Amino acid sequence: MARGWESKSIEEQMETAKNGEVQGSKPPLTDGEKKVRHERDVLKLSRAYIVHQIEASNNERYTKSLQQALSEIDQKLATLENSH
Repeated sequence: MARGWESKSIEEQMETAKNGEVQGSKPPLTDGEKKVRHERDVLKLSRAYIVHQIEASNNERYTKSLQQALSEIDQKLATLENSH
């Protein structure tokens, strides 16, 4: 009996998910949108890595270099956000 209940529950969840996809589905991303999203994600990852390196750095020159790289990444991110 419990097995039948479980099957119906899963069936209902699948049906709900299917109906939700049809009603609330977004149009697929264009190649340009995918490229911009990927570039933004890469920049954010690089930014997080550089921030971590700045926090861990004891060398003043290296920290300065990292801050310059961080500034450049922030500029690129701002450009991406403004263009889209």
